[in-house]
Amino acid sequence: MKVVVLVGGVGGARFLLGVKAALGLPAIGEAESEHEVTAVVNVGDDVWMHGLRVCPDLDTCMYTLADAIDAQKGWGRVAETWSVKEELAAYGAEPSWFGLGDRDIATHLVRSRMLRAGYSLTAVTEALCDRWRPGVRLLPVTDDRVETHVAIDDPDSGEGRAVHFQEWWVRHRAEPKAHAIVPVGADDAKPSQDALDAIEHADVVLLAPSNPVVSIGTLLAVPGFRDALRKTSAPVVGLSPIVGGKPLRGMADACLTAIGEDSTAEAVGRHYGARGSEGVLDGWLVHTGDEAEVPGVETRAVPLLMSDVDATATMALEAFDLASAVKQR
Repeated sequence: MKVVVLVGGVGGARFLLGVKAALGLPAIGEAESEHEVTAVVNVGDDVWMHGLRVCPDLDTCMYTLADAIDAQKGWGRVAETWSVKEELAAYGAEPSWFGLGDRDIATHLVRSRMLRAGYSLTAVTEALCDRWRPGVRLLPVTDDRVETHVAIDDPDSGEGRAVHFQEWWVRHRAEPKAHAIVPVGADDAKPSQDALDAIEHADVVLLAPSNPVVSIGTLLAVPGFRDALRKTSAPVVGLSPIVGGKPLRGMADACLTAIGEDSTAEAVGRHYGARGSEGVLDGWLVHTGDEAEVPGVETRAVPLLMSDVDATATMALEAFDLASAVKQR
């Protein structure tokens, strides 16, 4: 099978472990196989920090699939040290609220150097993965600069202003109400050709249970990417990130509120929509006990808690089964 998975960061990375296991691949690392797994990854969280280009979702996927992630945090390197962060704080260098670990900085240094030399983000990511061997091809959705910004009321002044998603998410923990979420630069971006080719030749496309607004939503905001999903002959199946009215992780509910959507599996499914009516879905998996009626989309309720790799692999198998049923229909 050629499987393409649309992902964000922590949740998407964990789902990829299950997809690999469902195909009989080692969850960690790589092995020869007739199966191909490609992850098209959100870049809206990317940001320049202290002169370095940081790509949180790409790195989280890469580290997770190589067993180099800090499992407790869900991000960053395992056995990390923070000497550089402490020195920056001693200098009073801002932003002080975004920490870069010493080991992690090496990745950002290599990436930034290659980008400045003229390499595309796709090529840079491939080069980084040559070290980590994640067993999944990681592709940024675009090589162009796209950064998600959030319109909020400043916690100190009360005045409205736009901040980078990272400032809202990391510094403020998404507590200031978001009035709008905008993937700045998306309108002028174009999808990477590698991502388009992967979707065109896929046997199945899965939407991971990632944040529907700032992860999957950013992918869909890049002109031409949604069209590629609508044109592929592969069935497109999504997995709900909302279980019992709450996000599986993170603060997706705050993001959904910002765009006027309810935090329910049905609302997210309708937000994505059916391929038969300008949307992208053929199938939609929701958690057992949740209900979702999405016109034009075949919906099933199955366990969707990624408690371990085996449970996540079962989720992926359910998605493959629904894709097969859609294809036969």
